[in-house]
Amino acid sequence: MSMPPALVLGSTSRYRRELLERLRLPFESVAPAVDESPLPGETPAALALRLAVAKAREVASRQGDAVVIGSDQVADLDGMSIGKPGTHERAVAQLQAMRGRTIVFQTAVAVVRRATAYEQVRLAAVTVRFRSLTDAEIEHYLRAEQPYDCAGSAKCETLGIALLASIESDDPTALVGLPLIRTCAMLREAGIDPLAAPR
Repeated sequence: MSMPPALVLGSTSRYRRELLERLRLPFESVAPAVDESPLPGETPAALALRLAVAKAREVASRQGDAVVIGSDQVADLDGMSIGKPGTHERAVAQLQAMRGRTIVFQTAVAVVRRATAYEQVRLAAVTVRFRSLTDAEIEHYLRAEQPYDCAGSAKCETLGIALLASIESDDPTALVGLPLIRTCAMLREAGIDPLAAPR
């Protein structure tokens, strides 16, 4: 019986690493060298899809026969892309803009295996409705959690859940950064079955 190919996560995001660890598959994380700037007129969904593929392809070009996962998430507010805030001030502005609004978090995942010319990308859209937050609530949340490396300035898996009124998704981990249902489907197609691979 042949061994499954090596698995590589084309990301150094601790959120994506923690999600992929749920599958109990051995993998390594490699940082992709990809410019994440949006193109003129590019929609949030198109940006997420393009970057997920670009990350997977770039890392795969350096990884031989490995199966490589690339992923990207962009928050979509009425067609406007909202990325990682980076600073407290930008995070405040993002949450103020999103309070009482419905945001679609566009999370794309790509799987590439160059040896077999396998390449697929899929999008998981998560619809999130934010509560009508006060400035004091926004400030308290940001000081407590400092989610400046998260698209949309919120971590739903921890205190950020208190910011939200509802979440709708068919792939629940997509909101954290890696849609595992879609990822598992593509891994099986690429030659790695999470339920059959040796642990």
